[in-house]
Amino acid sequence: MKDRFNKDILSSFFLEVLDYRGKTPKKLGSDWKQSGYRAISANNVKTNGLQKMDSIRYVDKETYKKWMKLEIEKGDLLLTSEAPAGEVMIWDSEEKIVLSQRLFGLRVNDRIYNKYLKYYLQSDLGQKEILKNTSGSTVFGISAKMFNLINVYYPNKTEQILIGDLLSDLDAKIEVNNKINQELEAMAKTIYDYWFVQFDFPDTNGKTYKSSGGKMEFNKELKREIPEDWEVKRVGKALNTDLGGTPSTKVKEYWNGNFPWLNSGEIANFPIIDSEEKVTESGISNSATTLMPKGTCVLSITRHLRPSILGVDSCANQSVVGLFESENLKASYIYPYLVNEIPRLMSLRTGAQQPHINKRIVDESLIIVPANDILEEYYLKVDSMYKKINNNAFQIKKLAELRDWLLPMLMNGQVKL
Repeated sequence: MKDRFNKDILSSFFLEVLDYRGKTPKKLGSDWKQSGYRAISANNVKTNGLQKMDSIRYVDKETYKKWMKLEIEKGDLLLTSEAPAGEVMIWDSEEKIVLSQRLFGLRVNDRIYNKYLKYYLQSDLGQKEILKNTSGSTVFGISAKMFNLINVYYPNKTEQILIGDLLSDLDAKIEVNNKINQELEAMAKTIYDYWFVQFDFPDTNGKTYKSSGGKMEFNKELKREIPEDWEVKRVGKALNTDLGGTPSTKVKEYWNGNFPWLNSGEIANFPIIDSEEKVTESGISNSATTLMPKGTCVLSITRHLRPSILGVDSCANQSVVGLFESENLKASYIYPYLVNEIPRLMSLRTGAQQPHINKRIVDESLIIVPANDILEEYYLKVDSMYKKINNNAFQIKKLAELRDWLLPMLMNGQVKL
């Protein structure tokens, strides 16, 4: 650490520590509600903001007043105390919230910039300070008294602000791109649903097909009407599909190569532009896995079934099915089809310990094959959206890499602004 950095204990930077971890609605004479004040727990707090929004519960006004004797304010830090310990974010909202399980609220004094402290605590240096002071044999946790043991290294206030704002600006750009991608995906999905679920694509007169009396015919397999002359096929007949595989972990030459190799959990990323593990060409040649070209749709078939699109050539393990583009069915049609199929496929899972479906179920699923001229018009509308999503994903990756490179350099004084 350079001489220009000072060192002090974490507790010296606090105006208030909000710690209500032992409270529950029942202890306060109430219960969880369907709406009201959101109760944020460690389960929801990550360094990039709130997660798992559907798991957030609510309390009423009376319970909120009993629970939050001191309220969270905009600019306070939220720090998880365990499971895992050390996740930190800034509460950047005027919304009144409840601090629920395994979560501290930290209000800083004017000796330190809240954004600087946030990034310090999430840096390698800050995380080492947290972890060396955690307690517990099975679940590592932070108690309030440990704030007197965690060291904080910090420059003068002006440089704190420069560092905090620079890293925050990078995160803001990442968030903007993420929101753009979410909106683009939603727009493309809406068009798909109008055209291929409701069948209200533009007819030759520019009117909505089904609503304007377009010819429909009953399909026995789907048990519903579809536009005249459209086909219904099994996925395995309409598309080439492939089940992934795993190169032997005992052979070092198969791993740490140049080809992304995906596990089922990574299919949650959309689009997929990288992987934690890489395999070699030899690993691909000597296993059941296949190198799938970018544009291939992938579906995780274990536990939480999810679809995505490959933004780079990739392999996958045996819990992932790849659905290759055909001459007329592109990723921008296959992907929203899979999104709509998830509820049905989830209902077909078997296995108590690891619920899953198999490739046969995917291959036997029914898919509508529209007329080629309609598909071509659809692709003209949505392909540019999916291309933008893919480009934004690569920009996000570069921004995150820059932030992650700068973070330790700034925090240990190797780079000065």
